[in-house]
Amino acid sequence: MAVAPLAALHRKLFDETDGVKFSKLKDRLLTKHGASERLAVLAILICYAKEGQLLHWRAFLMTDIVQLAEAHEHAAFFAWALAQPELAYRAVDGMLKSIGKDAYAPLVALAASGATRLEVRARAVKSLAVFSRQPFDAGLPRDPGHWKAEQLRLDAVLAWQRDGYPDGAGHAAPATHAALDEPRTPLEKAAAKLENKLAARRRKEQDLAQPSNWLVIASAADMAGIAQHWTLPEHYRRFLACHSPLRVQIDSQQYFQGLHLYGAADLIKAQHGYAWNPVTQAPIAGWPDQYLVIADAGADPYCLDLGAAANGDAPVYHAQHGMGTWRFERHADSFIDFLNEIAAAA
Repeated sequence: MAVAPLAALHRKLFDETDGVKFSKLKDRLLTKHGASERLAVLAILICYAKEGQLLHWRAFLMTDIVQLAEAHEHAAFFAWALAQPELAYRAVDGMLKSIGKDAYAPLVALAASGATRLEVRARAVKSLAVFSRQPFDAGLPRDPGHWKAEQLRLDAVLAWQRDGYPDGAGHAAPATHAALDEPRTPLEKAAAKLENKLAARRRKEQDLAQPSNWLVIASAADMAGIAQHWTLPEHYRRFLACHSPLRVQIDSQQYFQGLHLYGAADLIKAQHGYAWNPVTQAPIAGWPDQYLVIADAGADPYCLDLGAAANGDAPVYHAQHGMGTWRFERHADSFIDFLNEIAAAA
């Protein structure tokens, strides 16, 4: 008698000892049966997370289990997984999905536990912040696995618990300039074109606790600090003031290493290693004084030639690092041209 397809996959999954083959079997299970036989697939994955022989895959399967589970399902499993060191990190979101606000108390206890691994405690704080819309994660890396112990903000979390776990307001979007919606000048049109591309990327993925790919209004303090260092061409100065890049990274065939476009908050520090040695606190020999690094692609700098500024703009030069000496080539005739190029590539 032929074995049913799902049962056959179930057996193969538990018998497989090769991680690559296991991964393919798991993907086949989800693709072919995840929608039509969701509960049966979920039961298989949960069983493997408890008893499977490939230990590292027990932890990896937790992501699929959380995604496949619906609200109010498998609360007992997620509570059990939360107590397993290798499963706890991903079990945090399963707890919130299965029992909602009833997960607050055990997750706060987990975050406050000095006996628990830092990454699990950080995951608890991050997920609590997202679920409750409280600002415990403001300004911290999106991945809580990169948090440090002093970034857990346990005082705020415990105060929130004492207050009865109120819902927060979430993170406000960064402030942007009205010209992005109604551009009139060539600079504003180039910035608006880039903003349209960045907005599409933000719709796919965005964490407002650590916003990325925004053009924002720069702080007066950042612009004042820049003015103390350089006299900028008006177009670039206005771009920074009104449309300052906030963690803007352009990935495209043209910028295959990824282009990092600097904002007002980054510009001074971004000169380190190019024009300025932060260790010796002295200029670096061989760097042209008139070149201001405004972006880099894999550490290859794109520089505004302040010495050639005219009519409110200046040409952009590019060089490769690691060549012994800097060999700059003219890349764009103006910053606006460079900005249009970036917008087209984004």
